[in-house]
Amino acid sequence: MAIGERIEERLEALGGRPKGFSQAWLAREVGISQPAINLLIRNPETGTKHLHSIARHLRTSVSYLLGQTDDPAADTVPAPTQAELADQLGMRLIPEVDIAYSLGGGSFVDDHSEPRLVPFRQDWLARLSEGGPIDPFLARGIGDSMMQTILDADDVLVNRALTSIRQQDRIWALAYGELGMIKRVRRLPSGVFQLNSDNPVVTPIEAAEEELHVIGRVVWIGRKV
Repeated sequence: MAIGERIEERLEALGGRPKGFSQAWLAREVGISQPAINLLIRNPETGTKHLHSIARHLRTSVSYLLGQTDDPAADTVPAPTQAELADQLGMRLIPEVDIAYSLGGGSFVDDHSEPRLVPFRQDWLARLSEGGPIDPFLARGIGDSMMQTILDADDVLVNRALTSIRQQDRIWALAYGELGMIKRVRRLPSGVFQLNSDNPVVTPIEAAEEELHVIGRVVWIGRKV
């Protein structure tokens, strides 16, 4: 059988049109158009990227669809991982680290071996990186020292690929001693760094370069309205 016949055979095996298993259903599940399914049937090489997803939804294998085996259960494709599903949708899974970066007096930076993963669009992240590398994680601010730029419980996206403070007055996630904080950083003529809060009632902190560990630059702020 040709690939089109095998796809139709698997749709029938799942219940067929009376139960909603049609080429239109398959296209929606895979995330492509129905004409793309028809093009793949005519020329399987054009849809190699989608064949694994099609096989999964049809509960069979790529080998069966391509006629390399007559057993629909042979070499059945395992369930996709979270990362594979995200990649198919043009997303990237970003760790959400509950390290309680302090926007006030400071807090400890803890290690988190199993962070929650949050999907972000890959093209959107690429725009944030401005053509450079991006290694992001999501954190949440606490306190009011960065008001009105960052409010209590705002989400912040930190790019760990940026760790060298080369521009004045950008916002950085830092470890100062055993304290984690998010501050606007300025380098003074003396060579020390001034850690500034956007809230004018909070006194700036001056720190030598060797006293600071730059975790990354804040590149995005999210807020509930």
